[in-house]
This record gives sequence, C-alpha cells and structure tokens, in this order.
Amino acid sequence: MTLASTSGTVPDARDYAFDWALVDVETSGLVARQHRVLSVAVVTVGPDGEQTGEFSTLLNPGCDPGPVHVHGLTADRLAGAPTFEQVAGRIGAMLQDRVLVAHNAQFDYDFLAHEFARARMWLPVSQRLCTLALNRRVDPATDDLKLGTLAAHYGVPQLRAHDALDDTRVLAGVLRASLREAARLDLPLPLVTCPPRQDAQFTPKPPKTPCAFRNPGQLPAGGSLAQGMKVAITGETATSRAELVARSVAAGLNVMSSVSRHTSVLVTNDQASGSAKARRAVAEGVPVVDEHTFLRLLGDVRPGTPHEQQAVAAPAPEPAVAPPAPVPAAREPEPTAADTGKPLAGRRVLVLGGTHPAAAAARLRIVELGGAAAINLSAGVTDVVLLDGADTDRRMRRITALEIPAHGSGWLDEPTAEPLARSTAGRRVPRVLPRGGVIDLPGRSTASAWTVTASWAQGTTSEIDLVAFLVDEDDQVSRDENFVFFGAPESPGGAVRLLTDGPTEQTITTDLGTLPPAVRKVVVAAAIDGTPTFGDVGAIQVTTGPGGSAAPLTQSALDAATTERTMLLAEIYRRGPVWRFRAVGQGYDHGLAALARGYGVDVED
Repeated sequence: MTLASTSGTVPDARDYAFDWALVDVETSGLVARQHRVLSVAVVTVGPDGEQTGEFSTLLNPGCDPGPVHVHGLTADRLAGAPTFEQVAGRIGAMLQDRVLVAHNAQFDYDFLAHEFARARMWLPVSQRLCTLALNRRVDPATDDLKLGTLAAHYGVPQLRAHDALDDTRVLAGVLRASLREAARLDLPLPLVTCPPRQDAQFTPKPPKTPCAFRNPGQLPAGGSLAQGMKVAITGETATSRAELVARSVAAGLNVMSSVSRHTSVLVTNDQASGSAKARRAVAEGVPVVDEHTFLRLLGDVRPGTPHEQQAVAAPAPEPAVAPPAPVPAAREPEPTAADTGKPLAGRRVLVLGGTHPAAAAARLRIVELGGAAAINLSAGVTDVVLLDGADTDRRMRRITALEIPAHGSGWLDEPTAEPLARSTAGRRVPRVLPRGGVIDLPGRSTASAWTVTASWAQGTTSEIDLVAFLVDEDDQVSRDENFVFFGAPESPGGAVRLLTDGPTEQTITTDLGTLPPAVRKVVVAAAIDGTPTFGDVGAIQVTTGPGGSAAPLTQSALDAATTERTMLLAEIYRRGPVWRFRAVGQGYDHGLAALARGYGVDVED
C-alpha cells in the first residue's frame, strides 16, 4: 500500500510517491545563524510508505545548550557526543536524492544548512516538504496544527515529545496520514525548491548602526541639527565618506542611503550634480547644505527623543506610496449574537468559476452573511458556490466525490444550508476580517511570535513573493536590512522572518517582544515577478495567529482589482501599549523595486 492510497477514485499516486528523509533537530536556540544543533534524527521512507533507514545522535555543539527545560540536553550529557562535522557525511548520504520532510521544515532546513556550511560541506537537499504547511492545506478538524495534536488526530502514538528520534517516528505517521488526506482532496503537495533563489538587486548593504532617536523632521533654515535627523550624503567630499558617516552616527544622526520626503538634510558640495539623491531632494523640498556647513553643525547637535521614551505611538501615517483609493480602517467589533446568527456563520465557502470581479463580489457577500471565503479546497470547506465556467474547474470532480453541497450564484441572495457535519461543526473558525478591518491582538501578544500567512490558488504559475518592511513613525525603514524578502529572509536580530511554506504559501513571523523600539509597524506585502498581475491570480487569503502551528486568530480574503503587481496585505502596528493587526488589501501597478523605494530601501537599478 502506498502512502497516498485511499478508497474511491484517487489522483495519480505518483503525485504523492517520493523517497522521503524525515528530519527533526533539537537546537540551542531559534536563530540558525547563531545557535547550534544539539541532536538530530533522520528516518528514510520509500515511495511505498515503508521505512528504509534510521539514524539519530546527540551532538556536542561546543557552546551553551540553551533551554534545557525544553529539550533536556545538558552540557554534561552532550560532552561525549560527536560534533556535527563528524556525522555530516552520514547525514548527507541519507538526505541525498530524497525530499526532506519536517514539521516547520524551513526551521530544520536552515539549521542543517548552517551546520553543513560550518563543516565546509553542501547540504544535499533539492526539495523539502513541510507537514505543517501540508496540513494547513488539508485543514483537519483540530484546535491547532502542533505535531502532538496532529498525531492524536491521526492516531499516531507519541512517546517522548522533544526527543528527536521519537518526534521523527511520529512525523512519519503524520506524513502518511496527511498524504492520504491530500490524495482524498486531490491537493498538490507544497514542495519547496532548495536552496531559495537570490536577487542582487535587493541585496542589503553592509549593516549600519541603528539610530536610537526619533526623527524630529527637516533641518530648519539657519537652525541646528538634532539627534534622530535623517541625513543623506551624495557626491565627492573632502572628508572621507566613512569618517562623515562615523561622526554623524556618533552624534546620534541617522545616515540614510537614499532620499525621501522624510530626509532631514542632504549633504553635497555640488547641488547641480544631477545625482538621483540631489534630484529627489529638490522634488521633495529637502534642505541641502554643503560639507563645510554640515561639519560646523555637527559640533552642536541638539538632544533628541529616544524611541524608548515614546509611550504612545503616533497615529498610523499615510502609506509611503499614495494609494489609488482609500482603505477603510474601522476597528472590527467583537462577535455578537447577531454575528453568530447570520445564515453562513461557521461555514467556509469556496467560489468556483466566474470573472475576477464576479468571484470577488461573491466572496464579499459570503463574508457579509457571516461565512469565511475559502481560496482552495480543503477538508474545512462546507459549501461551494458555482459561477459561470465552474464546470471546467478540475476540483469539481473531487467536490462531487466528497459530496460537498454545491449551489448556484443565486444561493447567496437567500442562502439555506443543511446543519454542519460533525467533522466541521466543532472546528475553531478564525475571525473573518474585511478589507480594512482592524483587531487588537491579545494582551500577551508580545509573549509569542505572530505569523501572517498568505496563500493563493493552488496551481497558480505566477511567481509571488511575500515581503515585510519594518518601518518607523515616518513609515520608513531605518536601514536596508529592515526589508525582509526572499534574498534576505531575516531582519537584524531575527525579530522578523520570511518562511517559504510552499509554491502558493508564504509566512512572515514577527516576534513582537524583540522588535527594535524604533519599529512602529511591520508592513506585509506581496509582489508578482514579471508581467502577470493580481487580476490573473485572484484572491489572496491572509491569516494571522500566535505561532505557525496555532489556530489562526483572523482570516481575510483580499481581492485586488486587475492591473496591480504589488499589494499591501496586512500591518501589525503599535497603538499605545497595544499591538493591532489590520487587513489592508491595497494594490499598486508598480513593481517591488518601486514599493521598496517608497519605504526608504536603497534598491539598485
């Protein structure tokens, strides 16, 4: 029996049959470039679902083992273990020509990649599969998607949580069951190509010292510099550029690599040089001084306001790039009896067929009726709405086989629905936020990493990238490294990370407790590579929750119009002592480079 065998009509089993290498690592921390692997286990499984090999070992990391209360691995226990370099060859042989599988696979992949690099070896993995991402597609009726929860749901025994070998054996059982469910639903597997692609155009410059002060605005005519002012320099200078930057930083100024409307002053000895910075300064009305004047002003810089002293965040400023239409930002009210009494409350409805505007209107109507608009078929879908052309959708065969109720478009005028099936009646339903909807994150939100996950129609061929901007009170990044994207998937300090969960799903994680004080907002956006637009893609589903395996707190189906190539999806921002989440859904016709420049990122042409 193959891993994907099910009863009834099934898709081609070859779509689910691979040589697998299931991996689990225990680590000294959460940041792969800083922390080390303490134990590793690998279980190999063939296309028929049978185990073909197994290896596990403790490792001596040569450093503090970190949270012993989590993994139980003390320094004394690890002292006699081999180093990673000593076992790297054996691990590499088990990974070779197999798909790496893990629960939260990017975490394990990143740690292994760094360990192999330290051992001066190449990680021999060309594809990976995340069982967490796979189960987000399957959408089982569970309170969360933790490995232990899924094991209980699928009937897989778990003996010793956080033991690498036992977790890997449990993972094998969860993989088998998840693949059977994926085959039953005819879902494509979220396989991720490794290693991730790079793009030199957006590569950050060498990191700079972050500024500890708020930007007080532009340099007044005849006035003094103040700590926190944003300074840009262009052209030849008598003092070396490195010395000018160092003296500016030491004085508490924020030296930027580009000019925007938030720049306080541009330093240049040739105002007529025609450089990009000089032209932008003229266009934005930025004051310009020569090097001699700037050096004189550096001798008497007024004290600034540290970011830490800002008790209440300023109201959210306008986006850096003016939107084509305003986005409402009404705060989402708490659920009421009227909400739960709406005809589609608790139901997840998938729309098939129709033009993009017609499908978007149907999804909006579903939300108005109290339901959640689904983007893809999953075990949680309770109903399907059929628009023109739905009969040609490949999912119709599976919907019919699963006996999911299908309705014509007129059903949304006066919907009548059968009672929810037992398998869906008890599942936790995320709060549905409309475009512009805002919700306060729970009071202890800083105690966990919040995720913003974006997914789109499975089978989409367009290359879509999720990105994040860590911006200050001016809606500007304080340094290029505060732009998180596929080529630089982690912010300084690791507070914000990009996770690639599959070809049609990506996640931004934000550890609110470790964000720098200067960061007032994390903006999550999506961009399409090449000429396609979001009109070709359709709706983007956005969920947020406390951690990747927790139940989502909110869900939104964001429909762009027709010509947009970039889209602001969501914001997590401070309002006084409270963190809030906003579903944005604002599209732009320009590409990622223009969007990044709008937030102050220095992008190479």
